Amino acid sequence: MPLLVVFISVVLLVILIVKFKIETFAALLLISLLAGVVLGIPLPKLPGVITTGMAEQLGDLALIIGCGSMIGKLVADAGGSYVIANSLINRFGKRKMQLAVVLASAIIGFALFFEVGLVVLIPIIFEIAKELRVPLAKLALPMGATLNTMHGLLPPHPAPTALAEIVDVDIGDVILVGIIVAIPTMLIAGPLWNSVLEHFFPQIYRYQETLNGFDDGEALPPRKHLPKFSTSVLTTLMPVVLIGVLTISRQLFTLPKSILPILKFFADPDVAMVLSLLVAIYTMGVKQKRSMKKIGHSLDKGVRQVALVVFLTGAGGAFKAVLEQGGIAAYISGLFEGINFSPLIAGWLIAALMHVCLGSSTVAAMTSASLMGPLILQTNADPVLVVLAIGAGSIFGDNVTDAGFWMVKEYFNFSVKETFLAWTTTTSMIAFAGLGTVLLLSTL
Repeated sequence: MPLLVVFISVVLLVILIVKFKIETFAALLLISLLAGVVLGIPLPKLPGVITTGMAEQLGDLALIIGCGSMIGKLVADAGGSYVIANSLINRFGKRKMQLAVVLASAIIGFALFFEVGLVVLIPIIFEIAKELRVPLAKLALPMGATLNTMHGLLPPHPAPTALAEIVDVDIGDVILVGIIVAIPTMLIAGPLWNSVLEHFFPQIYRYQETLNGFDDGEALPPRKHLPKFSTSVLTTLMPVVLIGVLTISRQLFTLPKSILPILKFFADPDVAMVLSLLVAIYTMGVKQKRSMKKIGHSLDKGVRQVALVVFLTGAGGAFKAVLEQGGIAAYISGLFEGINFSPLIAGWLIAALMHVCLGSSTVAAMTSASLMGPLILQTNADPVLVVLAIGAGSIFGDNVTDAGFWMVKEYFNFSVKETFLAWTTTTSMIAFAGLGTVLLLSTL
């Protein structure tokens, strides 16, 4: 049974890492090989499946992670993160800081993919936690929950945008109703669930002096030489400006065909991150009168200490590719053929199961939508709510098959066990809260 293979593979992976202390990257590759053999992938093709899976995963994320880490390191070393953190602390105070983090993450997450938003925000969240002397997880988990909610529910993110096209509903309607669904979902899965986790698993909530990818930072410049708040914010949000403004304008306005290729070029996440890095080198380096040696040191440190994140992300892609090639998606699709119950619940279930097994929210959502098409026509279900139910399901149970799991593990300084306890449960809570809100709206 293919699903049993997935379950046993994940269990074995955890045992290898936790019990036998095998390095996570090596354990992922070993399990990928074993799972490929059991799923019947021809042995001569198996190495190619693994390397292709790594390449496809890193093709999307390596440049984003690397540039994001360098931008964050530049902003941190120049004192920009400190300036932003102190401004937010003075404005909101310690008691309201989780809500401030949710608000900031929602604004940034509207335009940025989860992975991009994570690498942009994590150095600022760390700086705030350090200044307030609170555990990083107390602020980082609500940030992650908010970014993931926005990524799964609201266009122009890939999954909800593709869903709207497949189900044939207006993207504007999905955005409006999606915001209504996202607000309670972010609050429940963010600050509220965070309090529950802190009560039952206090060991996860540790105060940290350093952040992976941002260790051994330079001493802060004298206060009179710190960058301005506006400059620090603009530098940090430059990817949002480039990706968000251009992407949203394409959705809302009819633009001349002559400039569309140019807009698509600048709105590409990889291009936006490279351009944002150039801006950061100037605003957080040259403009601050830092020497090129110091700027180079920040860039070098940012790349080096994010290397493990990149390797783990690639290995996760290899495991995902093996499961896809092994026919997991086709098997799950077959399980739900001929279903005859609520398309809201059915769509959520299919997307959730696909995401747990394959780790791709977009693949999970699109597969579920394709199966749900005939069922939507046979019922009076609101197609916009079906899109949002599927989007919520596609977030469920983030685990070792998803790149986000490994990024959270490294950036939040969790062990594999702690990542399951904190992050897998948080993404599951997002999915449940999203479905609950959709079902409530369907009764109105």
